[in-house]
Amino acid sequence: MNQIQQLINQMCPNGVEWKTLGEVCEIVRGASPRPIGAYLTTAADGIPWIKIGDVNPNSRFIESTVEKITAEGATHSRLLHKGDFVLSNSMSFGRPYILKIDGCIHDGWVSISKFDKHLISEYLFYILKSDVVQYHWRQKAGKGSVANLNADIIKATPIPIPPLAIQTRIVEILDHFTNLTANLTAELNLRRKQFEHYRETLLSLDGVEGVEWKKLGEVFETRNGYTPSTNNQEFWDDGTIPWFKMEDIREKGRILSDSINHITAKAIKGKGLFKANSVILSTSATIGEHALITVEHLSNQRFTNFYPQKEYIQKLDMKFVYYYFYIIDSWCKEHTVQGNFAGVNMTELYNCTIPVPPLATQHSIVSILDKFTALIENIEKELALRQKQYEYYREELLRFGG
Repeated sequence: MNQIQQLINQMCPNGVEWKTLGEVCEIVRGASPRPIGAYLTTAADGIPWIKIGDVNPNSRFIESTVEKITAEGATHSRLLHKGDFVLSNSMSFGRPYILKIDGCIHDGWVSISKFDKHLISEYLFYILKSDVVQYHWRQKAGKGSVANLNADIIKATPIPIPPLAIQTRIVEILDHFTNLTANLTAELNLRRKQFEHYRETLLSLDGVEGVEWKKLGEVFETRNGYTPSTNNQEFWDDGTIPWFKMEDIREKGRILSDSINHITAKAIKGKGLFKANSVILSTSATIGEHALITVEHLSNQRFTNFYPQKEYIQKLDMKFVYYYFYIIDSWCKEHTVQGNFAGVNMTELYNCTIPVPPLATQHSIVSILDKFTALIENIEKELALRQKQYEYYREELLRFGG
């Protein structure tokens, strides 16, 4: 940051110059030949037909396409070249991507090309990703049923154009953070695959000596969650009892000791709270997600609660059960029944079997999988930190008094 400020003070004593995007590059909306089916081809010399579906949201590049069009179809479209940018102009609009291929774009894209000689394209990419530009576009886009970021809005967008030396240094700094993030992401994906491999291997206990296979309905007491009336504030105001829903898993993970929402004792009915160290499994709406809850609690009606029956309490390590429920998750997702809400045939679910190996075996499996879990969590934390650093430096480096 100090280096950049020194360069700005030396090279831009009167401040950094600002121009509109339309002044420093060519911006054109895509076009679709119609009917598109008449121009699709599988020929080797076909021209890549770049669609939203070809985007990898975790990448800045578009490197390949599923479909191609003929040369005739290309005359009715917009032909772009490697290094040009595209932006989606509706729905999830404003996300820039750099083309790694030549290809044609449909009318859901806007192209940015023919960059001014005083503009480094990589610098422009970071500018377009910045909060300032993204916020500007959100404010300017149409407010109808589908927001639209048209080419005129993009052309009129003001951006800072510092000297090339400053652009180069900014790109070097942000590329460093981008590469750190990419390397951590690759490491995380690798560790997740390793975890899945070892989990499946360790939990494949068919034919292993000392392992009993029991139906879920034999092993567990099961109860359904419910939602206390939101019209009765006595059920919710100043509540201290954890009440879980899907957002808890999405936001806080799968081993939980507290929830986003809480209820009061007046909301408890029937057999009371679900017991600590039980597993909740989503069996309707969003199917096949589970968590281990380490405290007494309740959940909404999308979850079924699993707690060992008396004769199995001493036979099961609930952390082992938690890991095995990844397999139950997969079964549920493959056996969804459609209705007003997607659901699981509960009779069939309770007939699914779970291995009950000796406790020593369970503890050993849990120990190995816990190590992978801890490693993954550490990488996730590091990745989140690097991502925040990248976003912070991006916004600071690209502010320029704007």
